[in-house]
Amino acid sequence: MATPTLQQTGRPNRGGRPRDPSRDGVIRAAILRLLAEVGYNSLTMDAVAAEAGVGKATIYRRWRTKSDLVVDTIAEMNRAETPTPDTGSLAGDLRMLLCSLVAVVNGPTGAASLSLLSTLPHQPALAEAFRSGPLAQWRGALAEVWERAEARGEVGGGTAHSAVAQAASGLVVQRWLLTGEPLDDAYVDTILETVVLPLARSTAQA
Repeated sequence: MATPTLQQTGRPNRGGRPRDPSRDGVIRAAILRLLAEVGYNSLTMDAVAAEAGVGKATIYRRWRTKSDLVVDTIAEMNRAETPTPDTGSLAGDLRMLLCSLVAVVNGPTGAASLSLLSTLPHQPALAEAFRSGPLAQWRGALAEVWERAEARGEVGGGTAHSAVAQAASGLVVQRWLLTGEPLDDAYVDTILETVVLPLARSTAQA
């Protein structure tokens, strides 16, 4: 008679060696690589274990299901990659933050995220992980940058939650998802100098 697996029972494995936190980064990196290569639907727990070079029990001690594994990885990796710049100026803060966003979307996290976009409407847990994880983290960091600019008098009151504040990241995401044009630090400088900062200055003068 076959013994039920962890995924079949939904019960965590309490036996064996204790969890080794040093393996988390290796496993999450493997998950991102596989998501970019094969997508969510073809991702398996066994493939993650093989890609990370760990035993299957190491994976199952951390996550009960594939959905748990991917949700946790999305939230954790973006938390580590979201900066909190405080250069003393709106221009400096926005440049640092947006250049970090460009690095993320051009890297493993961005590639994995692209592969998941078509899956989100059919996986509520993944969709919520994006909203409460990456999106909330980046929106929070951007809001903090704009709120400090308001406090310094660089922009008008209420700008932090206006279309002006959303323009910078919106242009980056549009190029990443839709146009296929080069997305680099030079593009960040262009949108700041020609679009975002002129709009920001206009709010201070209004």
